[in-house]
Amino acid sequence: MTESGRAESGRFEDDRPEGHRPEDGGRAYAGAHVDGAAEPSRGQAQTGDPASLAARFEAHRPHLRAVAYRMLGSLAEADDAVQEAWFKASRSDTARVGNLGGWLTTVVGRVCLDMLRSRKSRREEPLEESGLRMPQPVVGPVTGADPEQAALLADSVGLALLVVLENLAPAERLAFVLHDLFGVPFDEIAPLVGRTPAAARQLASRARRRVQGGAPAPDADLARQRAVVDAFLSAAREGDFAALVDVLDPDVVARSEAGVTAGAASVAAGASSFARLARLSRPVLVNGTVGMAAVDGDRFVSVIAFTIVNGRIAVMDIVANPDLLADLDVRVLDR
Repeated sequence: MTESGRAESGRFEDDRPEGHRPEDGGRAYAGAHVDGAAEPSRGQAQTGDPASLAARFEAHRPHLRAVAYRMLGSLAEADDAVQEAWFKASRSDTARVGNLGGWLTTVVGRVCLDMLRSRKSRREEPLEESGLRMPQPVVGPVTGADPEQAALLADSVGLALLVVLENLAPAERLAFVLHDLFGVPFDEIAPLVGRTPAAARQLASRARRRVQGGAPAPDADLARQRAVVDAFLSAAREGDFAALVDVLDPDVVARSEAGVTAGAASVAAGASSFARLARLSRPVLVNGTVGMAAVDGDRFVSVIAFTIVNGRIAVMDIVANPDLLADLDVRVLDR
């Protein structure tokens, strides 16, 4: 199980060695050695072969995009952060960097931290009364992700975890994502957040406790997930309230930017009123687990990620923000 898999299931290991490498996400960081290289400034010249650096950077781009997506919950912002990292790298003395992947991971982390802090300072939380900022999902066919999606979702970070991460303070999110999901040691995280390594460890520990309380352990089998989603879709299309209640956990939580609805009866009452929307929907993979997407013509209307526990839907994360849906590729849907 990867580190993010532990995050999804609410199980973490606090006593892992500092240099531990997660099986997937941390491979670009393991054994990083920076040889004292400082974060680049815009006026600093890069030494060495620019073409070689560009090729090496491109080799790390999928990993860096995965780091940035987990930090920001936005594909567009993740791409911006990776481009900013390239801008910094191209003007740095990377010849002194012992492990470019590890160094770039920390550079991307700092860029993302600045973006998160800027977001908070501008109070960009949509519908502040709800307190939710829904992340942008990664949607693919139920038959499997394409290569680009597979690289982005190598650690199977579900939308439910990203929703929980959205509620962390920027420094907590950075410490948790870099250490727990990508194996970056606290000695390297500390300068990014302006704390001691011990304080950075505490940030990650605090974030871990909040994640454990907010992201229940999902059923991992995609076939069982598909059966539950199919049952939900069938009941919603028919407006069958009893069947909807039956497929929902009694304490189910439905989250969207409009707010939170809890309890099987309340969630079923809302779902049964969307029979037409359900008829436009089909099963898809949402961040690596079976969900559903409603498509009208050539555009997404909504995407729902499900967290399924013991054969019932425990969490529904609903994305209906046009800005978050606009860049999704409708062609990936199974017809």
